Amino acid sequence: MGFASYDEDIQSRFFQATRIREKEHEAMKNEPATATKLKAFAAPQPRPLPIIVLADTSGSMAENGKIDALNVALGQMIKSFAQESRLRAEIQVGLITFGGREAQQYLPLVAAQRIEGMQALQASGATPMGSAFTLARTLLEDKVLVPSRAYRPVVVLVSDGEPNDDWEAQLEALKTCERGSKASRFALAIGADADRDMLARFANDREAPVFEAHEVRDIVRFFRAVTMSVVARSSSATPDQPVGLELDAALDDLDLDAL
Repeated sequence: MGFASYDEDIQSRFFQATRIREKEHEAMKNEPATATKLKAFAAPQPRPLPIIVLADTSGSMAENGKIDALNVALGQMIKSFAQESRLRAEIQVGLITFGGREAQQYLPLVAAQRIEGMQALQASGATPMGSAFTLARTLLEDKVLVPSRAYRPVVVLVSDGEPNDDWEAQLEALKTCERGSKASRFALAIGADADRDMLARFANDREAPVFEAHEVRDIVRFFRAVTMSVVARSSSATPDQPVGLELDAALDDLDLDAL
């Protein structure tokens, strides 16, 4: 296309766009006053409440039914969130797994009611936790996925071992970024080999810095407590206020014998 033809094309597009705007303006002038008033009183959209889970899927999680319990717990949590009212807050869930060579975004941050099913996690490989911290920070700082109107995020870390990559700088970057510093961060140590000191550095729940899972049912119990905390926030008049975890309350109507 020559420059003259290109200029004619631009002028043509400008003319068409101008006519469209004129028609839209005329339509707005002719719009009934009742419709305008209805738009003014339209129901406000619920604000996002992001929940990001960092799940250890290293090889050791395949032992003693740990990965199976984690799959059950995540499935129950997502199902519960999907059933919650969205008058004030829309609960969104994102899942980052770390196993093998590097972490991956297993489930993109999306409204819980839009998650129709999740492929079961498989355990294998090493524990690239530092990579998971980097992914979590990138996700939190994405202003499209987590807009400024979103409520204070919740970040949950679950691990049964120690990181085997560079993680200290990555953890510090996550904790000090704008969204990470404001997030509610909970940590679950699974089994005797979990690095509790590192998990305590991640968490910011003053009442219980690190929760313990000594058997598989404790994993489900922990996620149930997270679910109850988030649901309490989403239905509260002040959803931006953090709510601690109460594991004793999470025992109610939970069939532990079935696990």
